[in-house]
Amino acid sequence: MRAIVFDWDGTLVDTLPAILRANITVLREYGVPFDEARYRAAYAPDWRLMYRRLGLPEDALEAAGTRWLSLYREAGALLPFPGIDAALRRLVAAGHRLGLVTAGHRGVVLEQLEQFGLRELFGALVCGDDPVASKPDPEPLIKALTELDAADLPERAIYVGDAPDDMRMARAVGVQGVGIVGALASEDDLRRVGAVHVHVSVVEWVGAFLGIPAAAASAPNG
Repeated sequence: MRAIVFDWDGTLVDTLPAILRANITVLREYGVPFDEARYRAAYAPDWRLMYRRLGLPEDALEAAGTRWLSLYREAGALLPFPGIDAALRRLVAAGHRLGLVTAGHRGVVLEQLEQFGLRELFGALVCGDDPVASKPDPEPLIKALTELDAADLPERAIYVGDAPDDMRMARAVGVQGVGIVGALASEDDLRRVGAVHVHVSVVEWVGAFLGIPAAAASAPNG
């Protein structure tokens, strides 16, 4: 048995388009230039830090964050990446315990987990608005591992995420980091900050981890 902890946005769920649309609207209202390239360059799990990097005035941060959350909640029609449900269930069936460490808002993430029918799969959930430090600080991952009764054997645990700070956090805890290539980081970016393995999707990684042939790994009931 291993404890396998995942990031949420951009790793398990295709939320980037909705995140970008909400940010474009908010930052335009404050006259701050923004596009996908700027998002990637300024990204931080701590949204306040990201907005500071983008040039938003300090006295506008809280109002901008509230506005962003409202717009994002209205996005609707978000879905996990193809094959995620089956891949996660294969891990659970193989005896592994799953957790989430995400920068997302707890209320939103819980709504999405229920909507997608995935809540039952995760024994730990640590979110961005919980009273813990932000990634890449090790605290959120240590908390998740504690909830999974795996904090005493971090070398047996795995963290899967799509951002450089995900890999930095995993390395700080002594957990094996698995990078997922996406909008926030290339394979080189992820390996440079400590990813032990890099894959193009969680489904591909689960197939490799469990020794499932590629065609079967992508099939709903393979």
